[in-house]
Order: sequence, then C-alpha cells, then structure tokens
Amino acid sequence: MVKKWFQNIGPGTLVAAAFIGPGTVTLCTLAGVNFGFNLLWAMLLSIIATIVLQEMAARLGIVSQKGLSQVIREEVKHPILKQFIILLILAAVVVGNASYEAGNISGGILGLETILGTHTIHFGSISINLLSLVIGVIAFVLLYIGNYKFLEKSLITLVLVMSFSFIITAIATKPEITDVLKGLFIPKFPEKSILTIIGLIGTTVVPYNLFLHASLVKEKWHKKTDVSLAKKDTIISIVLGGLVSMAILISAAAIKTTDINNAADLAKGLAPLYGAFAKYFLALGLFAAGITSAITAPLAAAYVVKGCLGWKDGLQSKKFRAIWISILLLGVLFSSIGIKPIEIIKFAQVANGMLLPLIAVILLWIMNKKSVLGTFTNSNTQNILGFVIIAITVFLGLKGILKVFNLL
Repeated sequence: MVKKWFQNIGPGTLVAAAFIGPGTVTLCTLAGVNFGFNLLWAMLLSIIATIVLQEMAARLGIVSQKGLSQVIREEVKHPILKQFIILLILAAVVVGNASYEAGNISGGILGLETILGTHTIHFGSISINLLSLVIGVIAFVLLYIGNYKFLEKSLITLVLVMSFSFIITAIATKPEITDVLKGLFIPKFPEKSILTIIGLIGTTVVPYNLFLHASLVKEKWHKKTDVSLAKKDTIISIVLGGLVSMAILISAAAIKTTDINNAADLAKGLAPLYGAFAKYFLALGLFAAGITSAITAPLAAAYVVKGCLGWKDGLQSKKFRAIWISILLLGVLFSSIGIKPIEIIKFAQVANGMLLPLIAVILLWIMNKKSVLGTFTNSNTQNILGFVIIAITVFLGLKGILKVFNLL
C-alpha cells in the first residue's frame, strides 16, 4: 500500500516544493510573529484555490499530453491576442523566475548560515558568498542529469525533509489547539494585515506552477485513466505543502518579540525557548525550501519557453538546458555578490499580477473545450470554484500591482 502510494506521488510534490520557497517561509514567519494564529484561514483559502487550479492543469497535461503554454499557443486563434499572451507569459515566468531565483538561493544560504556561519571570499571591493555557489552546484547537477524520475525522487526527499523539519518545530512550540482552530476557520482581518493576507495567498497560488504541473504530469503519466492518480497526488501534496506553511506560521507565533525579519531570525529566536534542536530543524527546513525552489523555478521557465516556442525536444536537449542554466546562473550571480535586482522583481510582480487572472480565465475556458479534453471537461462545481478563484486572483493582481507602485 505505502509502496504503491510512493510510486504514484511525484508532480504534485514538485509543485508543493515550488510554492514553499524562502519567500513563503519568510512571509509565514512574519504573519505568525505579527498576527499570531489569526491569518491561518488565509492559508486554508489559498490551499483550496491551489488544489482547484493545479488539478485542472494536471488533468489538461495528462489528457492532452501537452504543456499549458503549448495548448494556449494552439487554442488561442486571434494572432494579436495570442502574441500578447505569449509575450506576457514569457516575461512573467522567464524574467520573473530569473529574478526570484536569487531569492531562492539566498533563502537556502540563510538556512546553511544558521548552522555553518558565513563563508565569503573577497576580490577587491566585491564579496562572494561561497554557500550560494554550493547551492548553485547542487541545483545544476540535479537538473543537468535530465532524468525526470531522478529529479522527482530528489525533490520528494527534500520536500519530506522540509516538511518534517517545520512540522516538528511547530509541535515543539506546543500551540494551544483551540486557538489554532479559531485562526483556521474564523476569518479575521487584524489592523495592517491586508497586505500580509494578499501575500500569503499570492505566494501559494503561483502562475508558473500551472505551467510546471501540466508539463510534469505528462513526463510521469501517459494514459487518460491516470487522471485519478494525478488528482490524489495533487491533493495530498498541496495539503502537505499547506501544512508546512501553517507549521511555519504556528512556530513564529510562539515568539514573543516582533524583532524577527526572516526564518533565520526565527531559528535563532526559537533556540533559547525550545533548545538548539529547534534551530537546527528550522535551518534544515529553510535550506530544503531554498534548494527545491532553486531547482523548480529554472525548470518551470524552461518548460514555458519550450511550449511557447513549440520546441519538441525533452529535458536533455541543448535548448532546454540553455534556458534553465541561464536562469540558474543569474540567480547564483545575484545572490553570491549580494545584488538585489529590485526593479526586475518589481517588473516580475506586475507581470505575475496580470498573468495569474489571465491564465486562470484561459485555463477555465480550455477546461470546458471538448475538442481538447473530450469527456474530461470541467464539472459545474469545478467551474463555479474556478470563477470564485478568478475573482480572488483579479483582486490580488490589482492589489499587487498597486503595492508595487506604492499606491496602496
């Protein structure tokens, strides 16, 4: 039974690995420190939304045996609209992932530095963080092997390590269960919490994961009857990912000071209260979160380019490798010399703010096309849930864009 379950776990776990990056870890930490358990409901809402959209992407990938960007390129017939959508996808996912990659690697560094200390070398006025090179090399090796099953097993292992680390840390803080349940099921909007709520949902419902998921499922499953397996994998993996995010928030709520800026500070803050083991578990979790996102972000960008440009080659092709290597190198460069590509990240946030509602609308449209999915089109319930999520993503997109331009 357990062996069979492990055989059918995979793409969903990689999606969970992608959305639990250092940004999510940091945001959940700040949500817990500043608002206690009061924003757990926002995580629950985002998990439900993510399951609904990712299940659609997975079903599309298995039934059509095509990636989402390839289906969009084929199904959107209006030439100007098609070019606009493809350019927006390329800008948001490729440029966005290149800028976020530095954050993914930097997050992994924070975890390592909590245990190993800082390791830098100096060339004149330039300082290079050696740990970013270590993370870059690990990500490069895992991606370059180009074997989907090997990559999947490596990421599942890292996700399980991350999950175990954060959940054990949360249990160690001995939270009051009734308070946790109230935070989970009774929505509250504490003062100055709206941007944190938007952030918690926005870091979980991620546009590039829809492209990544649709592409990964067809690497694992090839028959339409496998849709039920993909659905179970999606639900289990994303619920597990959501539990990890909640565990971070719960751990952070145990800290009685607001002088916490990231998960590395949280690790140090927990150590006096719950012993050194809490610090090490949290640091290990942060390292795993950084490295899994450092692998999935370049992989997603490569799949998007492949679909948008109509490439037929697989994981080991030179063109596919050239894309993810470029993303990874930019991330290592920015993180190792401490450059914060703020303007690029702002651009990526705006593009993602526009992309998520647009892709959610297009995905819902495609999921009702019998010419693409046959008998696997959406049910009425799935369509209603989809429309509700689109309304939420439009709201989030507008808020995110306003926030970038300091209009909110």
